[in-house]
Amino acid sequence: MLTSLNPLSKLAVCCVWLVAAVLVFDPRFQLAAILAPALALVGLHRTSPLVLLALMVPFGLFGFGFLTTSLLFHQESDFALLMAGESLLSSPGFSAGITLFLRALACGMISVFFALTTDPGLFVRALMQHAKLPPRIGYSLFAALQLVPDLAGEAQQMRLARAMKSGRRLRRVPGPFELMSLVIPLLAFAIRRAGRTAIAMEARGLGPDAPRTIMNAPAFEGRDGLFVAAALGLLVLCGAATLMRI
Repeated sequence: MLTSLNPLSKLAVCCVWLVAAVLVFDPRFQLAAILAPALALVGLHRTSPLVLLALMVPFGLFGFGFLTTSLLFHQESDFALLMAGESLLSSPGFSAGITLFLRALACGMISVFFALTTDPGLFVRALMQHAKLPPRIGYSLFAALQLVPDLAGEAQQMRLARAMKSGRRLRRVPGPFELMSLVIPLLAFAIRRAGRTAIAMEARGLGPDAPRTIMNAPAFEGRDGLFVAAALGLLVLCGAATLMRI
């Protein structure tokens, strides 16, 4: 259901939720900003909760940095606070750190919601069709989308060839020195691929003024309006509940 929506309607809703998550400094609103996209992904997109937890690990580490910084460097979380006998959990530094921690998770969950439910190719086509994205930028993005998996395949072939040459087994996870040794060959592969792509685009007359037909561009339908209305209505309810301290 979520994948059939127009990517631009999802982008607009996610941007509004992201701005609200940044502006509203309240932990309850941040929890709502985390749970709303998470429940939508689990209930409507059939995303595994374990996958969501794994995807939240980088954002959790990022938010943990905010939490520790707020605890260690807040003015009221120093020795004077301990001498006053106040609990660390009820200190302003801890409250601010928790809110920042939840804000990082909320921004991450909203971003994951858009990434998991949006096809990159349809997103670029929607930008070209409805947002007037220049064709050169759009086709460059298409070329980059095709280049990324090819880079991974090329890197795997290089690792396999080197393992066969040295007579050792291919390691599942490459080490830091092996990764560093792959940088130059992969960069050369990317440059050659980019050169061939640029020549092909010029040969096909990819000019800025030529009329162009965009195939399979997603259109706006009634379900997009329902999705936007439901998402913004939920946002207003969460904001009102936060302001009224419900």
